[in-house]
Amino acid sequence: MDDLGLGRRLMDRLEALSRFSDDPESLTRLYLSPSHKRAADTLAGWMREAGLDVRLDAVGTLIGRYEGTTPGLPALLVGSHIDTVRQAGKYDGTLGVLAALTGVEALSQTGERLPFAIEVIAFGDEEGVRFASTLRGSRALAGTLDAGTLDERDAEGISVREALRAFGADPDLLAEAAVPRAAALAFVEVHIEQGPVLERMSQPIGVVTAINGARRLSVVVQGTAGHAGTSPMTMRRDSLAAASEMILAVERCATQSRDVVATVGVIEARPGAANVVPGETRFSIDARAPDDAARDAAVERIEEAIEGIAARRGLAVRITQSHSAPATACDKRLIASLDGAARAAGYEPVHLPSGAGHDAMAMAALCPVAMLFVRCAGGISHHPAEAISLKDADAAMRVLLHFLRGYQS
Repeated sequence: MDDLGLGRRLMDRLEALSRFSDDPESLTRLYLSPSHKRAADTLAGWMREAGLDVRLDAVGTLIGRYEGTTPGLPALLVGSHIDTVRQAGKYDGTLGVLAALTGVEALSQTGERLPFAIEVIAFGDEEGVRFASTLRGSRALAGTLDAGTLDERDAEGISVREALRAFGADPDLLAEAAVPRAAALAFVEVHIEQGPVLERMSQPIGVVTAINGARRLSVVVQGTAGHAGTSPMTMRRDSLAAASEMILAVERCATQSRDVVATVGVIEARPGAANVVPGETRFSIDARAPDDAARDAAVERIEEAIEGIAARRGLAVRITQSHSAPATACDKRLIASLDGAARAAGYEPVHLPSGAGHDAMAMAALCPVAMLFVRCAGGISHHPAEAISLKDADAAMRVLLHFLRGYQS
């Protein structure tokens, strides 16, 4: 191959797979949809052409196995997901699957076998768009998926079980999808950063230290509704004005700790009329950090600030937690291996946390995990404008190949 041959091979496949969509106007490839089936079938064909043995598990995860020097060796698992959000970009998830395939193909073309097997993993339900649960494929592989989630139904009333059978999978074999711990050496996921850090640092790739844990809170501020024209400013119990101050406090409290981020993404004022002082305001808080203690300390500061503002304004406030997930630390040995692979490929490794969730979070229940980030234009993701360059794709491939060849179990 030429100097950018690996990257070009990867980019060509990314472009080809992006054509499989449920929406002719944009890329939307939902879990177990017709376009997911076409993409999986095409990917299975590429895997076989590259010399991999292919199987489909009980929840629609496509797995291609490349044997090591001896058949039946434990496997290094490398991959990501091929489902998308609605009106998605071409690279989120799919990059990691096709990078894994392209890397194994490079080994296969020269007959190179390693002292371990490699399994290329294409999960199908990381995004959680069609059904309520998410990370279904990686949870099944890790042996942590609740079988009850297979009874979930989509907006059209189709259950996961029904959709799996139509897809060609057998949900009754869920227990067999779990990989024995002794059979899995580690899980490595190549992924676009989905953020602007690498671009601002002028770095093509980065090594992930941890995947942020998240807590979500719902806040209800209770004041008193009143006529906008007849309620004096000094006598109002305006829930929205109080919530505005609270939202600024969320921002202030989060910035006091490095790597903590907090977002208010939903605000609702009631009764929602232009000529009525809002009597009740609700808003959400999403707090994340790669360190649970730092995140929890920030949440505590936020709660104290909100309660203090409510007390000073004479309002009632209720804060409830709707979601909590711990941070997932990447394995230190794998981080060091990726660092070495980056240097071997000519790059000084950059360390950064992942603010978004990934299949690696679920896979950590099975084996050590690591992630390699690839720079994306403007940090844009979950959008048709999502983009990476050919040079960066090639950089990721060369780092991945150095990692595979140098990996020691």
